[in-house]
Amino acid sequence: MGFQENGNGEMGLSGIPLGAKNKYKRMNSEFPETDDNDVDDVVTQQQQLERRDSTRKYVIACAIFASLNNVLLGYDVGVMSGAVIFIKEDLNITEVQVEILVGILSIISLFGSLGGGRTSDIIGRKWTMALAAVVFQSGGLTMTLAPSYTVLMIGRFLAGIGIGFGVMISPIYIAEISPNVARGSLTTFPEIFINVGILLGYVSNYAFSGLPAHISWRIMLAVGVLPSLFIGFALFVIPESPRWLVMQNRIDEARLVLAKTNDNDKEVEERLAEIQHAAGIANSEKYEDKPVWRELLFPPPALRRMLITGLGIQCFQQISGIDATVYYSPEILEAAGIKDKSKLLGDTVAVGITKTVFILVAIILIDKLGRRPLLLISTIGMTVCLFSMGVTLALFGQGPFVIALAILFVCGNVAFFSVGLGPVCWVITSEIFPLRVRAQASALGAVANRVCSGLVAMSFLSVCRAITVAGTFFLFSAISALAIVFVYMLVPETKGKSLEQIEIMFQNEHGIQVSETELGDVEQLVQNKTDSMN
Repeated sequence: MGFQENGNGEMGLSGIPLGAKNKYKRMNSEFPETDDNDVDDVVTQQQQLERRDSTRKYVIACAIFASLNNVLLGYDVGVMSGAVIFIKEDLNITEVQVEILVGILSIISLFGSLGGGRTSDIIGRKWTMALAAVVFQSGGLTMTLAPSYTVLMIGRFLAGIGIGFGVMISPIYIAEISPNVARGSLTTFPEIFINVGILLGYVSNYAFSGLPAHISWRIMLAVGVLPSLFIGFALFVIPESPRWLVMQNRIDEARLVLAKTNDNDKEVEERLAEIQHAAGIANSEKYEDKPVWRELLFPPPALRRMLITGLGIQCFQQISGIDATVYYSPEILEAAGIKDKSKLLGDTVAVGITKTVFILVAIILIDKLGRRPLLLISTIGMTVCLFSMGVTLALFGQGPFVIALAILFVCGNVAFFSVGLGPVCWVITSEIFPLRVRAQASALGAVANRVCSGLVAMSFLSVCRAITVAGTFFLFSAISALAIVFVYMLVPETKGKSLEQIEIMFQNEHGIQVSETELGDVEQLVQNKTDSMN
């Protein structure tokens, strides 16, 4: 008597359960029979793996292309640290003019960031990135060909506008297209590319430092235009933000983008339902004639907490002195005793390499360890390194030992910055704001960042003259210590939560935390809504 497979879990004649996973050989067959359900399971699993791999590669590609504008900012920061040495010699400008030249880009970029929020709401996230590249290119070419300090400043003005657009929009775009489980690491990509740009700027300084002064700085600045050329190609690869598409009532297009960036159809519908719900609230408020700028000026309690967190963390990122350390690393190392130009520029390459390598640590840890732990580790480490740098310069004067300690503490400072405060700052500000105000609120955060960067860069040399280089580092260490308190008290953990869930965290009357039960209730409501739609 032959046995027949039974897929319902019934017992066979021998008392062995005949489930779908069991395979039996028919008496009249030479080959074992494969259950159709098993074949379907294998095929489905293979398709899921292929889709997951395809989705992961696609999202990473989008994040890379969206971050290209950030190379421009990083390159400018890095290259200007060395280029000003030759600009000062070629154009015969004063130290005050050097400070203005270095710092004005960050100040001007605030106008780009302010305009970028509204622009991205009108023309979309993708085309705002394209606009940023075009404006920067015009500024870069103007600086390269500048015959005088005045024309050079005009080029800096244009470059600053372009950088302001790019720095503001990249983290928002990446946060809006990324799946929840990978959003943290993907949103660090802009900071990675800033670091890559800084390193390239340092290398460019070293590579062209042997040329005549009137040629070297022009070539250094001209190289910075190249990354923006790839933006044109990127426009044919990256999609528009699904959240922006929903705001424009282009639901089918948004679903297609979500299907490309999420490997699970159920999650696609859940995310789409959440976005539609958030967009519905945003649109209803538009109908009430409540402009975004008015809501930002007179925010309700939840949005006020978001703004304090977002703008605060952006300010602390810069007033703790990172741009001063990067822009003026040659001057800092010179204060420790290094006098040779080529050696100064060569040692700054080590700073750039350190900054770039340690950003990779942040990528690995941000979605595993979380945002808050990285911020706390970062700010504590920076405080120690900044204070130690001040002690070194104050107590030991100059010499080989001081030079070694100075390089160690400068590299340590940028390493701790790259592990946490550098990338996580942009992740937090791209996550915490609700959809209806996200672009313009994030633009305010970028403005706060650029203003603080500009003020620090434009005042560093003057402050050093007033209270010494050592005293300036003691001041930065005190500010960094305040950043530790700020992070501990006001920055919530957003790891693993959707952008819509994070909004609910801030709506909690206690301000920071919301229980997992509440988030679970929200997810259940979204699931119910999704089921009813299906």
